[in-house]
Amino acid sequence: MNVTAKSPVLVLVGPTAVGKTELSLKIAEALGTDIISGDSMCIYRGFDIGSAKPTVEEQARVTHHLVDILDADEAFSVTEFVTRVAALVQAHEALPFIVGGTGLYIKALIEGYDFNETQEHNCFRRVMERIAQRRGNGRVHGFLAHRDPAVAARLHANNLRRVIRALETLRYGAERISQENAMDAGDAPYDALVIGLTRARPHLYERINARVETMFAAGFVDEVAALLARGISRDAPAMKGIGYKETAAYLAGEMGFAETLAAIQTATRHFAKRQMTWYRRMPYIHWYDADEQTETELLHAILADVRAWWCERERSAQA
Repeated sequence: MNVTAKSPVLVLVGPTAVGKTELSLKIAEALGTDIISGDSMCIYRGFDIGSAKPTVEEQARVTHHLVDILDADEAFSVTEFVTRVAALVQAHEALPFIVGGTGLYIKALIEGYDFNETQEHNCFRRVMERIAQRRGNGRVHGFLAHRDPAVAARLHANNLRRVIRALETLRYGAERISQENAMDAGDAPYDALVIGLTRARPHLYERINARVETMFAAGFVDEVAALLARGISRDAPAMKGIGYKETAAYLAGEMGFAETLAAIQTATRHFAKRQMTWYRRMPYIHWYDADEQTETELLHAILADVRAWWCERERSAQA
């Protein structure tokens, strides 16, 4: 099959609770491809209900990548996401299909942002590794104990990679990316079709509120209690996710149940608004309103557009 030089990728985005999961499964099944998760919480093992992670049954229907790849106290950056996706795209025989709501991840991937701190991060890691070689792993672990005793207590000094990663996160905080990108220069890294799923805001908020109630009915409190019982700190990166931090506070007696439920619903609605803010910065998204069509009509419309896009790629390659 003739294709253009750039690797093709299909991307599905949309705010939380809009209905991406079931739609993505049907699209993947129709196209005979896997799903690459673009969600910053689904990467963590054991964080299932609160992250709306695809269930065991859903993952049995379609193979998922970048799900359950990290422990709760491991940080994950947009740089690492882009790097991992690039490797998956390279190895993928079928059309790579990325599904997720983390706007920063998707925007950086599609637009080819310049990660202007990556070189500095690599330098920092090499310095820490040299210190460990000269003065022992305990010296580097001591740096972490000084900066964050709680995290240091969870990591053995000989687990040098994770100790350095924790120090790096403390030093640099959230990843910052350059405002210059390959897309603006006319050289986007992928030939991407980005489709977006949306709903009217009142309906979306109803779905969010209902999802949070369903989470608790499905045993979300027990999930968080089990994570804490395993020794996962409330300061762990994954435990700071929406729903987890509030439920941990509830279990600690800091909030009542009704207050916790309302707090998670409010935080999730605010998160959906932030997601849409990211998406408004991505004018290349092809939007589909899930309120205006049945699920079957929506699926057929999207698949028709995907196939039309693919045919256009082939025509361009043959020209």
